[in-house]
Amino acid sequence: MFKKILIANRGEIALRVIRTCKEMGIKTVAVYSKADAESLHVRFADEAVCIGPAPSNESYLKMDRIIAAAEITNADAIHPGYGFLSENAKFSKLCEEHDIKFIGASEEMISKMGDKATAKATMIAAGVPCIPGSEGILESYEEAEKIAVDMGFPVMLKATAGGGGKGMRAVWNKEDLKPAWDSARMEAKASFGNDGMYMEKLIEEPRHIEIQIVGDSFGKACHLSERDCSVQRRHQKLTEETPSPFMTDELRDAMGEAAVKAAEYIKYEGAGTVEFLVDKHRNFYFMEMNTRIQVEHPITEEVVDYDLIREQILVAAGVPISGKNYTPQLHSIECRINAEDPHKNFRPSPGKITSYHEPGGHGVRIDTHAYAGYTIPPNYDSMIAKLIVTAQTREEAINKMKRALDEYIIEGIKTTIPFHRQLMDHPDYVAGNYTTKFMEDFEIK
Repeated sequence: MFKKILIANRGEIALRVIRTCKEMGIKTVAVYSKADAESLHVRFADEAVCIGPAPSNESYLKMDRIIAAAEITNADAIHPGYGFLSENAKFSKLCEEHDIKFIGASEEMISKMGDKATAKATMIAAGVPCIPGSEGILESYEEAEKIAVDMGFPVMLKATAGGGGKGMRAVWNKEDLKPAWDSARMEAKASFGNDGMYMEKLIEEPRHIEIQIVGDSFGKACHLSERDCSVQRRHQKLTEETPSPFMTDELRDAMGEAAVKAAEYIKYEGAGTVEFLVDKHRNFYFMEMNTRIQVEHPITEEVVDYDLIREQILVAAGVPISGKNYTPQLHSIECRINAEDPHKNFRPSPGKITSYHEPGGHGVRIDTHAYAGYTIPPNYDSMIAKLIVTAQTREEAINKMKRALDEYIIEGIKTTIPFHRQLMDHPDYVAGNYTTKFMEDFEIK
């Protein structure tokens, strides 16, 4: 087992990893930018190393500084959390070259699954259902037009190196294809330095449902059931729940089997998610694989009583998994609490938290690095907390979430708490009748 783990991240996920490490008797090292000197992950780690100024590209994305921090503190492993370098093949390889265990996917695995076109080809070979579309990266606009016409509109253009909705364009007719092609490529080039595009059939009335998987170094994988992530704004998840209100036992078995098949086919090691789009007829199609822990992992932990961070560490240390697949026994919902003003188009709201009170009670969990007096820097993602509630039924979970949101007080900045409170009363959400298009018609009051 590892003696000391450096957490190459910040905020709530860094604190989350530190907690599990402490429970396992493993020493921890925090890295931080100058903007994060007062963050809780710095305070609760055994050691902390400043790795640069506030901008991410001068601190949390500086691979050489993170490796140097691991070496001077004698850390024998690095946990990357999510975002930043968690799915960076070069960083995974760099850790290996310096004899530091990267608690995540290998360079080969990240490269194979990080490029969406390659990932799709791999899943087709594995026998996992995939959305009809181009075979790999499109060579030219003429090829894109021919495939779109043959397949039929609507279609979805996607950047092969994309993420966060960048480089994606829904195209409903031939006349709009060329402008969409040009703008998507331009955005992809600016965002990722790669303007490679591929095309898929646009799935109408889709739900975004992901399967949590864990694989070990012996080629064995298991799944921990699903999470419904369909409530999104500009392809960014706002809230998640498990089990999905759209799920049936038959669909869960089929999607779980496909996800495990995908993981074992590529000999995946670690925690990851296989993400699917599910149409209104409950046909499901592979969308992408995330080779890291997900923001929304706590709801899975709550319904199957399973510490995913602990399992990541055990698998990285060479411990085999049990191989057991899981079915949710409870219902859990997560609301992402962002420092944003929902009444002003979710405009970021950094600044000092003047008053802070967390909700409590049975079945309420808060993952956060925020506290009264903490100043939220403007340099990073706006999520400051995750509010997770768990109950026997979905109806009870929604009622518990309403109560918890009413109790959650964060003053001095604007947050998305009022939006989530409104969401919990929305008749379509309460009925479980929502898709990835839900927010397009949602009116903030």
